[in-house]
Amino acid sequence: MSVTRRAFIERSAVLAAGALMSRPALPPLPTGRTHKPLGVALVGLGSLSTNQIAPALLRTADCTLAGIVTGTPAKAARWKTQYNLPDRSIYDYTTMERMADNPDIDIVYVVTPNALHAEHSILAARAGKHVLCEKPMEVSVERCEAMIVASKAANRQLAIGYRCQFEPHHLECVRLAKERVLGDVKLISAGFGFPIGDPTQWRLNKALAGGGPLMDVGIYALQSARMLAGEEPVAVSAMMVNTDPVKFKDIEESMTFQLTFPSGVIADCRTSYKVSGMNGFTAYTARGAFGVEPAYGYAGIKAWRSDGVALRFDPIDHFVAELDDFARCVRTGAPTKVPGEEGLRDIRIMMAAYEAARTGRAVNFS
Repeated sequence: MSVTRRAFIERSAVLAAGALMSRPALPPLPTGRTHKPLGVALVGLGSLSTNQIAPALLRTADCTLAGIVTGTPAKAARWKTQYNLPDRSIYDYTTMERMADNPDIDIVYVVTPNALHAEHSILAARAGKHVLCEKPMEVSVERCEAMIVASKAANRQLAIGYRCQFEPHHLECVRLAKERVLGDVKLISAGFGFPIGDPTQWRLNKALAGGGPLMDVGIYALQSARMLAGEEPVAVSAMMVNTDPVKFKDIEESMTFQLTFPSGVIADCRTSYKVSGMNGFTAYTARGAFGVEPAYGYAGIKAWRSDGVALRFDPIDHFVAELDDFARCVRTGAPTKVPGEEGLRDIRIMMAAYEAARTGRAVNFS
């Protein structure tokens, strides 16, 4: 990250903190006419925006694509034509603040590389927009905190794109754990990984990604462990493996991490950019087990119980579910179930996991 960008984030955090005390609250968005969708601007037009989020916006009940932010003129022209966007709703990364004058945009969905989330989320909040930010929230605790402060200063909501928190198979397993249907959960096993391709992509650049597979897909295993345990961990230990020091010169290739929870529940988690077939979780109890595998893709999710009870739910579009839920929160003023504080909790744990892997010692949370 450049000195200029770092200074922007730090300065924004300071200004936002003061604004919490001195800035008049912005008026709430209209809550009437619920049939009218809220406008969403996508920041970053990579694969996720192109293949998942934009198509989902065509199917949402409460949202519509109302703007884009991109640094590539060719993409801007293509999206303008494809989605019939007016010129005034097309921005680049230097003109995002002009969204403040665009009433068509209510929500900004940040889909840029991890280390740019704070910069773009803060700009959107300062423009008076609600923010939905892809996970991981950012690459440090301090930047996550700056995002939270900026959104509160603007009297706008900040949500993190934890799509699995809206997926019915995942939610049923959380219910089974919470209600002790098969007894108390004692052990959790979770993992997600895949062989990563192009060695020049930003996910292999620590300055942009903040880390390797832990930040990208290991966070799914972490989320599953926390959701199933129903509490926050008190300690984390971890180990990293690198067998290809050229491709993975400044990030981990694979990682295992273990979480200990106050109740005594232990979670064993794994993530990798090297192997296939790691895509699910299992919760073990004294009377059986249950889980989801595959768990973390956009389709084909399957849940199971060891007692043979079928767990089948109609498939959903994860992005439709999270977008419509956030739109309803914006309309009604209800708090989102995936606020910035939830993203911050994951980042604290992942940063501790990296420390534990570097030092070979478990990190305890006070």
